[in-house]
This record gives sequence, structure tokens and C-alpha cells, in this order.
Amino acid sequence: MGLGILQDTKLEHVPGTCYVLDDESKPDVTNKNLELKYDRTGSVPIILVPQPSNDPNDPLNWPLWKRDLILVILSLASVMAATLGPLLAANTLTFTLYFRKNFTKIALLTGFHLCGCGVAGVLFVASARVWGKRHLYLLGTTLLIVGSVWGGLSRSYRSLLWARIIQGVAVAPFEALVNASVGDLFFVHERGKRMALSNLALFGGAFFTPVIVGKMTHSIGWQWPFYFVGIFSGVLLPLVFFLVPETAFRRSAHLNTDISSTDNFHGQLQSGEKEDPPRGVDTPPPDKMSFSRSLLPFNGRKTDENFFKLLLRPFPLFLHPAVLWGCLIQGTLIGWTVFIGVILAAVFLGPPLFFNEAETGYLYSGAFVGAMLGFLLAGTVSDWSAKFLTRKNKGIYEPEFRLVIVIPQMIVGCAGLYGFGITAEKVGKYGWFWPDFFFALEVMGMVLGAVASALYIVDAHQLLQFRAHLERVRLAPEGRNNQDVLHHRERPACRLPAHDTDV
Repeated sequence: MGLGILQDTKLEHVPGTCYVLDDESKPDVTNKNLELKYDRTGSVPIILVPQPSNDPNDPLNWPLWKRDLILVILSLASVMAATLGPLLAANTLTFTLYFRKNFTKIALLTGFHLCGCGVAGVLFVASARVWGKRHLYLLGTTLLIVGSVWGGLSRSYRSLLWARIIQGVAVAPFEALVNASVGDLFFVHERGKRMALSNLALFGGAFFTPVIVGKMTHSIGWQWPFYFVGIFSGVLLPLVFFLVPETAFRRSAHLNTDISSTDNFHGQLQSGEKEDPPRGVDTPPPDKMSFSRSLLPFNGRKTDENFFKLLLRPFPLFLHPAVLWGCLIQGTLIGWTVFIGVILAAVFLGPPLFFNEAETGYLYSGAFVGAMLGFLLAGTVSDWSAKFLTRKNKGIYEPEFRLVIVIPQMIVGCAGLYGFGITAEKVGKYGWFWPDFFFALEVMGMVLGAVASALYIVDAHQLLQFRAHLERVRLAPEGRNNQDVLHHRERPACRLPAHDTDV
């Protein structure tokens, strides 16, 4: 393994390890695999990982503009979904007075929203594995409209509580499945920036929402933030229906070269004994699916596994060390972020500062800046460290190279938590700036942890990534049916362009 990473002596394949060729002077270990498909648009050919089939319905065969358009639409829908969590953050006192409920009751409006998201996620992840993701994106967008309009029309606490639960259910598909769709749509060397975009949509939308909602509530009433989410979701619904086809695809197992060696690929092509013959090699490719058929919410099963077995599988998965680590490294700071958001209004709306809703909402601009800085730092350091350490390791990439960013996470996250606690306790002495500054640091640490855990699990345990996202959703407030386990003697070769940092 090298660089302090322990060598495995039990597994036939080592999770996530792969041989990276980014230098023409290095020996070409892939010459014997002439059947492999490449991206030859750059100066250095890149082996496509996973290998696309010859089926025109394979999302990996779609034009790049179409795949990017799908991701943009899903990211916009994710922004709408992300706004619902902190939608009440700047309005806590407003709802306390309107419904004549105590602070705890108002906080439960957010708590039950998160519970709805977590419970729905258990069902949706299993459903997505069996029947695909399109029907869930359609359902989620529809429920975004229903829950938001219902929330704006609510005139009682109980009615608003149920509207918030419905909104939580609507959020679940976008929280748990969009990152998996990135894996469906893009090759490994294309995923880095797209994964950053999908995560930016979720986190950026969440932290910018209170800035707008506070001013909107102060000017035109608390109902209109709900209405605007419903309106924009209504605009997105036809886009999702007509322009977002099913992204899950049942691909022949040997084409998933990110989970098996190129030797296996070559051998299966040469041998007539294979359980799942590759389409386009032994059988002619099927006809391209018509546009009208692509509009159907279902187009067949994506796995032969039992739905109820998949439904229960996430619960023992929590004991998996990588998932448990991911939950703790990300979920802990997400929990603290939600907690700070709940108490922010209590700190600043009352004495000694007496902020109004708009001024309290503006405080989230610090969290938004912290999220942006966190993404910039995470994207820069994770890619740079992966490429630098891969070169130091003689061209062998290890998923652990992504974990460098947990060091700045520990520094800024802890500084933000301690700093916010100290300054918020004596807000009359320190004013509004320092609590907001430390809130930004805490959010920055949360983003770094989110990126670190997501990248590591996707790279090292891609079989688990579908359900691991669910575990993190459950703790804090598929892509493909594979294992992504590679042995040090059988590493798929991934040739990267000289200036590309998306390892």
C-alpha cells in the first residue's frame, strides 16, 4: 500500500485501490486490454471507468450536454428541497407569537421535518435500488409543491406540523439519491466537479435561505416563503418530467472496471463462460428507447434483490466502520449546525440586541460564506492531496488520500463550536459579528467533513454509498451494484490527463 496505509492480508481485493497512470514515461499496463474504451478528447487517453456498454440506453452513452442538463435540473430541485430545512430558522419568534406556542414546540416543526426525511429515506433508498430513481424524483418534486402550499395555507399549529412532515418526505429523494445519480451519469474522471455541484446545491441552498426568508417574512408575511418554494417547484416539475429520464441502468458486471481488474475484463471477453454476457459483444444492442417510453416513471427492475431485504439492510450497515466513521465525522457537525440554527433566533431576537426577523436572517450570510469557503478548500485540497500522494506512492491511488481534509475540519470546526458558545453566551459584550464569524467556521468544518466522508465512501466502498447517504441523513437531522474492491496485484489502470486533478 505505502505511505502508512496498512496492507490487507485477508481480502482478495483491496477496497478502492487503483493504479493511476498520469505519465507517458510509465509502463503501459493496459496494452493487453485493447477492448477497453477511452476518452480521447485530451492529449492523454483516459480509460473510461466504468466501461460503457453498447446499449444506446446506457446513460454513460448519452451526450455530455444531456447528462449535464439532467444534473443541473436535479441540482435546482435540490436547492428547493434544501430550503425547507432552515425555512423557519429566522422566524422562530414570529411563529411563537402567531401560534402562541413555546420555543420547544416551534423547534419541533423542524424536528418532525427531519424525522419525515429520515423515515422516507429508508423506503426510498430500497425503492431506488429495485425500480430506479425517476419515480422518486417525480414524487419528491410533487410533494415539494403540495407541502409548501399546504404550509402557506396553514392556520393552525397541527396543520403546519403535518405540512412540515410532508415536506420532509419530499426532501428525502434529493438528500439521498442525487449523488448516486452523479455516479450513474458520469465516468470516474468526470465526477469530481459534478459531485461538488450537487453538494453545493444542498448546502448552499440551506444556508442562503434564512437570509432571504427573514427579509421576506418581515416585509410580506411568513406564508410567502412557503408559497415561493411551491411556485419554483411547480416550474421545475415539468422539467423533471420531460428532461430527467431514468439514470439507473442494469449494466453487465464485467463492465464495472472500477470494481474489477482489467485482467478480468479481458478474460471475460475472451472466454465464452460468463454468467452475464456483455451486450454488444455476444448479443446485438437493443433499440433506443422512445421518448414517450422514457417518460414513464418505471422502466423495469434494476436488481433481482428482494425489496424487503434491501429495506432492512441499512440498519446493520451502521456498524460498518467506514459508515460509522462517515456518520460521526459529518453527522456530528450537521447536528450542531441544526442546533445553532434553532437557537440563533432566541439569542438575537431578544435582549440585549433585539434583532428583527430580517436582521436575524442576515446572520446566515456568515454560514453561507463559510459553506462556500469550505467547498473551495475541500475541492482544492482533496484533489491536490490525492494527486500528490498518488505520485509519492508510485502511481498507486488509495481512497485514504482523500482524508487529508479532516485536519482543517478539526481545526475550524472545533474553533467554530467553542467560539460560538463563548461569544453567544455574552452577546451583549461581543456583539453580533463574533458569533456569526464562529458560526461560519463551524459550517466550514461541517462542509469539509461532508466532502471527506462522501469522497472516501464513494471511492472505497461504492457498494455502500447508496445506503451510507441514508445512514448520514438518519443520524444528522447506487449508483451501481458493485463492491469497488481492488487488490494490489490487480489494479484497474485509470489514465488521467496531465493537468486533471480528478483522481
